[in-house]
Amino acid sequence: MANVKMFKLLGVLLALMLIIWAIAPFLRHQAITVDVMATAIILILIAVAYFIILYNPSWTKAVFFFEGIVIAVSGYMLLDYPYSLEFVIVGLIIIVIAILAYLQKLPPSILKWFYR
Repeated sequence: MANVKMFKLLGVLLALMLIIWAIAPFLRHQAITVDVMATAIILILIAVAYFIILYNPSWTKAVFFFEGIVIAVSGYMLLDYPYSLEFVIVGLIIIVIAILAYLQKLPPSILKWFYR
């Protein structure tokens, strides 16, 4: 069974990997398009959310809500038509899950991830 320190270490490694993936196109001198910028913004903000949740688990619901907003808005503003709708839908689903977690209307098996 994994202990809490190992879980935090793996979370930090995942967050750092997301940041590296986000900045890799800029370091490789690829053409910077709005798709690359949208992906970089989303990956970096998800990595920052991992850091926040790892060291302050009581903020899980707020960070989840914020991530839903970021995914929906950046996908809608930066991506072309079919992809923008997919990102808006995913972002709205995440926002609804965060609101239901605040209201404690989710099944207990899911609520345990929001109330640690």
